[in-house]
Amino acid sequence: MSEQRKLRMGMVGGGPGAFIGPVHKMAAELDGRIELVAGAFSQSAERSRTAGETFRIDPARAYAGYEEMLKAERARAGGIDFVVIATPNHLHLPVAVAALEAGFAVVSDKPATATYAEVVELEAAVRKAGLPYALTHTYAGYSLVREARSICQSGQLGKIRKVAVEYLQGWLSKPLEATGQKQAAWRSDPVLNGPGGCIGDIGTHAFHLVEYVTGLDVVGINAALRTVVEGRKLDDDCNALLRLNNGATGTLMASQVAAGEGNGLRLRVYGESGSIEWRQEDPNRLRVKWLDGPEEIRHAAGGYLSGDARAATRLPGGHPEGYIEAFAVLYREFADAFWNWRLGETNALPATLPGIRAGVRGMRFIERAIESSGRESWVEF
Repeated sequence: MSEQRKLRMGMVGGGPGAFIGPVHKMAAELDGRIELVAGAFSQSAERSRTAGETFRIDPARAYAGYEEMLKAERARAGGIDFVVIATPNHLHLPVAVAALEAGFAVVSDKPATATYAEVVELEAAVRKAGLPYALTHTYAGYSLVREARSICQSGQLGKIRKVAVEYLQGWLSKPLEATGQKQAAWRSDPVLNGPGGCIGDIGTHAFHLVEYVTGLDVVGINAALRTVVEGRKLDDDCNALLRLNNGATGTLMASQVAAGEGNGLRLRVYGESGSIEWRQEDPNRLRVKWLDGPEEIRHAAGGYLSGDARAATRLPGGHPEGYIEAFAVLYREFADAFWNWRLGETNALPATLPGIRAGVRGMRFIERAIESSGRESWVEF
């Protein structure tokens, strides 16, 4: 690859009190391909400067707003190459569109926007700009998720018949939003978050994992969303039945009021000849069970893994890799896609890296789940 310098990243959001901003920085910089050099980290100029100091960037490049950052960095020699969006959902669309129109590629937190109507608008903006756009569905970066994807899509399991995915957390079992806790407050506010609470925050991750691993599309959904904690404005507990485009069925369970759970993401896929099981809290092992054969446990970094799985591994077997490393895999692939685009290739991302299609599908899932729950019936996807 002819380009050797680090890509220069500008972040919007991710300032004081944010969980995901420091995660983006650590993941982006892990492989030495990208450097955070600028940001509009908060809607408060003072808080943005404080974040800039924490991230050790030039104080002049800690901006009071994203519009100011885009204008200044576009005019600067050695300005940013792309924008990372780490804000509450209501800002995803305006920041992404502004960045694309200013000529900057985009990496965005999920979900892509706050509503389905917004993501349709964003899809058009991405297409018009012709710039790379990636969505950080972090779990797609795990080596053994990629191995599961390879097994399913190679046909080794035979025709897929059933999928079961669950994403269980317990951190919102009490009304944290009433205490001023920042992460709970915006996620519980339909103005800042959009109409889907738990279904949008973690349900979209579960939904994406189903389609990403199996290679199938969901075509129908029957969902039941409810709000367990009294006074909460959005759903915090969700169940859904799924129909896939090959005739398979699925179940999706997502909850943020499952007391005692941490980050319990689990996927099982059942085919004619065998099945797979992966858990995010034990990410370096993939269970493969056969109808007529011994059960296997495949380990991260195994030489027998698929090429996609090996490419997502940095360490020898027995050295655990986790969330930051998976996140970093997505950034590494984005850096490759960016330089390919700069060298004259299309803005297409590798198939392993979620992009605008994943964003559109995720927002459609939220919209349809809410509609299905309100009607108490199946809806077509």
